[in-house]
Amino acid sequence: MAEIQQNAAGAGKPGKRRAKKMSTRIDMTPMVDLAFLLLTFFMLTTTFAKPYTMELEMPVKSTEPSKVPMSKAMTIILGKDHQVHYFTGLNAPSDKTVPIPELKTTYFALKGIREVLRKRQQGEPELVVLIKPSADSKYQDMVDILDEMNITRQKKYALVKITQDDLTLLKTAAL
Repeated sequence: MAEIQQNAAGAGKPGKRRAKKMSTRIDMTPMVDLAFLLLTFFMLTTTFAKPYTMELEMPVKSTEPSKVPMSKAMTIILGKDHQVHYFTGLNAPSDKTVPIPELKTTYFALKGIREVLRKRQQGEPELVVLIKPSADSKYQDMVDILDEMNITRQKKYALVKITQDDLTLLKTAAL
């Protein structure tokens, strides 16, 4: 509420009489109360952004590595500049019966790795994808490839350390 205080100017002095000076004092309490009421109202009625999460089911840890048949395997190597290198089968140059895989390169796009995964799933429903991030890849690449696994409803995939044979294959393909 506003309040006006009156002081008698020149009271008790002889001579010229001056006009009364009035000072005002505004009580800010109701305005502060209203501001806090509005703030709490908007905080309680606003829906907050929910974080986007992806559920991962991890297998039971075993001591022996699982064997993946060559016909059911697809290897994806995450490279620099958001490149995705892939080949079917496994890279086993020590085994002379296994041919050297043909390395192909694509990107994270609608017609990129997603289309490759879908075509491969149609040919091999029991597909196992081995994801190998290189030292040049970014964290966002890992998030993107996991999103692609979720979008294409890939049932079996694994994050695997990149081997020296895979790095050699990348170097020979770059030449």
